[in-house]
Amino acid sequence: MGIFFKTRRLARVFNSERELRKRYGDRMAKTIAMRLAVLKHARTLSMVPTSPPERRHRLAGKRKEQYALDLVHPHRLVFEPRRSSGAPDDAEGGEAGGVTAITVIEVTDYH
Repeated sequence: MGIFFKTRRLARVFNSERELRKRYGDRMAKTIAMRLAVLKHARTLSMVPTSPPERRHRLAGKRKEQYALDLVHPHRLVFEPRRSSGAPDDAEGGEAGGVTAITVIEVTDYH
């Protein structure tokens, strides 16, 4: 799956192990790197597990167009699907199957 970033700064941090560790610490950086590897190796979003440890889940409310993956509790890796033309816009399973690229928005505790 293609992975894009909301900002250049975020891309710089996520594409450098050193910057990732500096910004988030060793444990969080390792977890972020593992989640990015899962995302990169999945052909579509539906191939990313919905059970722990990744636990892909769709968000609600103001974040209804976004998804998240679990990191070090309570933090989440928040991203939006980059829809290709003709991708279905129905429930979790159908939409996730048509998503072949995402945009990483942030690492946050939205609770």
